[in-house]
Amino acid sequence: MPDLLPEETLQEVVNLLVRLVEAMGAIVIFSGAATAFVRFVVAALRGNGDGFVTVRLFLGRFLALGLEFQLAGDVLRTAVSPSFAQIGQLAAIATIRTALNFFLSREIERERSMVGGG
Repeated sequence: MPDLLPEETLQEVVNLLVRLVEAMGAIVIFSGAATAFVRFVVAALRGNGDGFVTVRLFLGRFLALGLEFQLAGDVLRTAVSPSFAQIGQLAAIATIRTALNFFLSREIERERSMVGGG
């Protein structure tokens, strides 16, 4: 049975998709950081000390989403005939990014409860 797409072509398509997904993650992180910076400056100019926690929560959500996009790119990268080395790298990267996301989400929830409860 002939291949629908030669593996080399499929690899090129997947590489393009990986770059697009990783770019989306970078755009999410950058736009969140830029917006958070503007909010930070506004809060600082107003002398609003409580605004900093809100800015941290805002930025944290963008970082968590951006990390998810980056992880999606890593998973996609190993979708086409991965080697054991690539699978090992994916496992390490996924573990690190998942741990970062977990602790970031925990920090967001802690801050949110302090803002809501305080």
